[in-house]
Amino acid sequence: MEQLTKEQQESVYKELSAINDEIEKLRKKRKELNAKAGAMSVSNYTLKDRDGNEVKLYDLFGDNNFLIVIHNMGKGCSYCTMWADGMKDTFREVEKKAGFVLVSPDKPEVHKAFAESRGWGFRSYSSDGSEFTYDLGYEVRKDGKSYYWPGVSVLEKRADGSVVRVTKDFFGPGDFFCNVWHFYDLLPTEDITMNS
Repeated sequence: MEQLTKEQQESVYKELSAINDEIEKLRKKRKELNAKAGAMSVSNYTLKDRDGNEVKLYDLFGDNNFLIVIHNMGKGCSYCTMWADGMKDTFREVEKKAGFVLVSPDKPEVHKAFAESRGWGFRSYSSDGSEFTYDLGYEVRKDGKSYYWPGVSVLEKRADGSVVRVTKDFFGPGDFFCNVWHFYDLLPTEDITMNS
């Protein structure tokens, strides 16, 4: 690889600055569209903790007005595992602003064993037997089977006690929610998929 001259470097940096400005504009627009797409009322669903005890969604807010819910596809998804592994410390920073939980479609006993094997210290729950994941748009039912999508919902508890979703997003290769993708981007290859 040929080294750039100082003038060529300055030209590249100028182009990168313009790209960064455009990315920031698009990020803001994407944020607005996700808020529009995600807006909905959210019922007080019953989930299950790792021990199979029933918990009500509204109780997961604690003293927070906002609750960030990670929609995980369960034990069988290596990407979902990577996202969740990356949140093992990040959740502590997130919890300074909002509640943070992960919801898996796996049965509580399966989810418990897997979450503990991964060292997930954040709160996590099973949506098995609940319409929560389906109603929020992260489960597709076809031919008698359920298929799941990974992503995130941000819920807000209003002053009257009702809960609404204020935004949502999906997870996928190259997204903003997993720093691993961006390290992969720095490697001299076009393939950012994982070898699991």
